[in-house]
Amino acid sequence: MWAGMLLTVTGVWAQAPTDVGLTESQVYQQHCVKCHGKNAAGRHFGGPSLRADKVNSASNEDLRNIISNGKGHMPKYADKLSAEEIDALVKQIKALGKNP
Repeated sequence: MWAGMLLTVTGVWAQAPTDVGLTESQVYQQHCVKCHGKNAAGRHFGGPSLRADKVNSASNEDLRNIISNGKGHMPKYADKLSAEEIDALVKQIKALGKNP
């Protein structure tokens, strides 16, 4: 019985980073909110809205590349975030377009 509960709890914890919304994500709060805002709508003189059609229409690979390598004023995060954290951010950003 305990083994089954442990596996269930472990499975939930393993999924948590991608199952939370972008703005609730600890990674977003720590690394992105300063420029993209609390609700990911962007900030004046900061990062653009992550809810914009342009962002939503970008491919997963394009978003992964921008987060990893930076673009314009966006710094690179490949050396600060794991591949799993970057993939989770991409998934969460894409979900914003489905739930504006």
